Amino acid sequence: MTTQTQKVYYPTTAISDGQHGEGFVAGGIRPIREDFTLFGKAITVKLPVGENGAVLEAIAQAERGDVLVVDARGDLNRAIAGDFVMSMMKAVGIAGLVVDGVIRDIEAARALDFPVFCKGTTAVAGVKNGGGRVQVPVAIGEVAVQPGDYIFGDADGVIVVPQSNIDEVLELTQAKIQSDTEREESVLQTEETVRAYLAKVTSK
Repeated sequence: MTTQTQKVYYPTTAISDGQHGEGFVAGGIRPIREDFTLFGKAITVKLPVGENGAVLEAIAQAERGDVLVVDARGDLNRAIAGDFVMSMMKAVGIAGLVVDGVIRDIEAARALDFPVFCKGTTAVAGVKNGGGRVQVPVAIGEVAVQPGDYIFGDADGVIVVPQSNIDEVLELTQAKIQSDTEREESVLQTEETVRAYLAKVTSK
């Protein structure tokens, strides 16, 4: 499988099953619009609290289809980006933004049609005093992310898949989707087929 160049997307629930429940980003990191979906390779940013200067460095380095993953240490006071900076992300082809922290200009951000997953919004801008780093290991929602790891996001949240595991995880994900489809087609036919299934699984 040529995962490096293949554009794929699977629901995070399916990816989670394919990864045995590992890699889910907890801690309240959610999409700013429930219809947003996200897939791509991580370009990472690690920020001191309140800082956002390195976000611009990451935008300059990003390749089309990358997902910007920002470790802002869960800071809920200062935004790592507003609508202008997110518009630049979209313009250079970044696939979306995942932040362990907050953004601002929420209404304008939603109108951009650019997938953003974060802890919420604030009115306070970040500062540019330096100290941020790009393409280093980070943590979002206590999940470790290495540069190049794969990021999946949708209304159920964000899943991180290590780059070294992506082919195996996608194979397991595809198998689980096929199995679930066959189960639904078999079970969800009539009341009788549902009751027969329930009798089978509850008798074990």
